[in-house]
This record gives sequence, C-alpha cells and structure tokens, in this order.
Amino acid sequence: MSSLLALMSPVIYINAILKGEAKPHRTTRLVLLVVTVLATISLLVQQDKVAVWLAGISALQSIAIFILSIKYGMGGWEKKDILCLIIALIGIILWQTTKNPSIALFASIIADFTGMIPALIKTYKFPETEIWTFYILDTVAGMLNFFAVKSFTLNQTAYPVYIFLINMIMVIFIFRPKFKKLI
Repeated sequence: MSSLLALMSPVIYINAILKGEAKPHRTTRLVLLVVTVLATISLLVQQDKVAVWLAGISALQSIAIFILSIKYGMGGWEKKDILCLIIALIGIILWQTTKNPSIALFASIIADFTGMIPALIKTYKFPETEIWTFYILDTVAGMLNFFAVKSFTLNQTAYPVYIFLINMIMVIFIFRPKFKKLI
C-alpha cells in the first residue's frame, strides 16, 4: 500500500508542475535524486525487503521531478542552496566511503534532510509553490511502510520514519497560512 501511494504522489506532483501549480526547488531535487538512488542501493545491500520499495519508488520519482525542476523549478544558486548542496555532498561522500550499510543509511538521511532545507525554506516563504497532496501521500506511505516493518530495529524503521516526518513538515508549511488565519 505504501508503495502504491508513493507511486501515485509523483504523478500528482508532475501534473502540478506542468500546470504551474508547483515549483520544485532545483537544489533539493538534485540532492534528493542522488540520495534516493544511493538509499535504494544501501537498502538492497542490507537485503531489506520492506523499506527498499519505498526508497526505490522515491528514486524513480526523484529522477522525473529533478528533470522537470530544471525548466519549471525555483532556486538553485543562492548561497544557502550551495551550502546545503556542499553539506549534502559531504554526507554522500562519507556515506559511500564507509562501506557500512547502516552508516550509509543514516548518512543518506542526513544528506536528504540537508538537501530538503532549501525546499523547506522556499515552502515556508512561498507555500503556494507546493501542493499538499504530493506530500501527504508520501507522509502516509512512510507511515504505512513503518507499520509493514517486521522487526523494529533502528535500521529497519529509520527511513520510513524520516519519510513520514519530512513530508509532514512540508504539509504543515504548505498549510501554515491557513493555520494562521484560523488562529
């Protein structure tokens, strides 16, 4: 079920990008492309049978969205973007040089989060540049993936929990103006 939701979300997001309703952050999308591909490889090496599906689907969506972000996206070369890109690349290099799948997984999560910072800032400032449906589907996918884990170890649960949390933060940022009006 989580994989099905994760497959649906990029279709919705790609449609929103093409309609001009969403403007992905280029730096974030580049980092996510690299991180999701490497996370998938890390989970495959660990012979993970649950989280690998979520990571693999995330990798495929990252490829498509990065390509679209080149033409339809925002940002990419501000100082904060370059700093986040450098930090993420350092995390990726550390991840790849350790040859330890567990360290690689956590380094990928750190690199992913660092890469998400420009998109978080953009969405906080310009919530109208994102659509909540994309992120809520990935939030639910992360939650369902977490509940599908059979052995609740840190390595097995870390990625689905991260996916749930980072996407939930994006949903909150998108709805922030509406929350402010209610208060």
